[in-house]
Amino acid sequence: MAASTREAIVALVGTLDTKGAEYRWIAESLARHGVRVAVVDTGIREPHGFDGLISVDQSQVAEAAGSSIAELRSRGDRGLATATMGEGAAVVLADLLAADGLDGVLALGGSGGSAIAARAVRDLPVGLPKLIVSTMASGDVSPYVGASDVTLMYSVVDIAGINQISREVLGNAAAGIAAMATARLARSTAATHDDRPLVGASMFGVTTPAVDAARERLEELGYEVLVFHATGSGGLALEALARSGLLAGVLDLTTTELADDLVGGVLTAGPSRLTAAGASGVPQVVSVGALDMVNFGPRDTVPAAFDDRLFFIHNPTVTLMRTTPEESAELGARVGAKLAAATSPTVLVIPRGGVSALDDAGQPFRDEGADDALFDAALAAVAGSSVTVVDEPHNINDPGLARRAADALHDLITGKAN
Repeated sequence: MAASTREAIVALVGTLDTKGAEYRWIAESLARHGVRVAVVDTGIREPHGFDGLISVDQSQVAEAAGSSIAELRSRGDRGLATATMGEGAAVVLADLLAADGLDGVLALGGSGGSAIAARAVRDLPVGLPKLIVSTMASGDVSPYVGASDVTLMYSVVDIAGINQISREVLGNAAAGIAAMATARLARSTAATHDDRPLVGASMFGVTTPAVDAARERLEELGYEVLVFHATGSGGLALEALARSGLLAGVLDLTTTELADDLVGGVLTAGPSRLTAAGASGVPQVVSVGALDMVNFGPRDTVPAAFDDRLFFIHNPTVTLMRTTPEESAELGARVGAKLAAATSPTVLVIPRGGVSALDDAGQPFRDEGADDALFDAALAAVAGSSVTVVDEPHNINDPGLARRAADALHDLITGKAN
């Protein structure tokens, strides 16, 4: 395929009623970098300070979200306006991408503008550059990043005019998004592509041998494996990718984030973890890896209510707490219920020899009673469903078990499973 002859296109997403002058300056900077600009106005008042071409005006953005500027103005609800314009901008960006008119997105804002931009870019594909220059970027950025590959740049000063500081920061932002978008366009038109089917896999330190062995087997079978660290954000990223339609299958051996969601650990991925593949029709092989533990920070940060529990100090910043038989039974029921509700071909792997490296024979978290409660509840929940159960006598990290799990996923993907 020949290299593209068009310029890279960057969408500027922002509230031109409050940040018009800043967006005019950034649009001019992008033009100097040889990038075409598509301006998407997410403000609800008349643009102020911006005299350039607006590609998608505020009325079109509101209408894309099923609303109108008149309605948003009359309601006078800033939260509603922010949510609505974010949803509308997401539709607009998706349309631009589908029309081959988007190679990157840049937004500037405070808390409101950043929230709009974060929603607007959330569903765009991984790899498409997304840069938000925000006054909020020096704190907890998880609400803005979520499970996407958003790049946040701290504005240092408020985005209120072009001054000696903002000129440097915004200049870097313009140069950065221009370079990223140009590189993205070049990659998208390159002659060589890796067309192997993608498989998403979940891994934790205590299930690494299993996932490594399974990944090697899947690569032998012709797949490219994307491994997600089950730290909350990793599980969210896996779920998002499963919904995206990009995955041929999911090898979800490490569902430990469900334990944090149940008990109150620090690495939860929320209650919807382990639902996306099943709801999206993506073949999945699932196990109960690392459901023997709940994750906390340093030992002195663990809530006092858990003082009588069994702990393992993984390192100075990570404390692991063994799940009880009662918690294990509830986790098994939750895993089984999620799998029984799946519309996709699904296999459940039961590792009787332990669910993690710490739950192996002679290890500190080995608790057959808790494991049996986990297994029994999961099996009861999938009984009578279309879920196929593979009952293994080994620990989850047994290399043979891992390879068999990989083969089972391959059979589901290729339709060879009975």
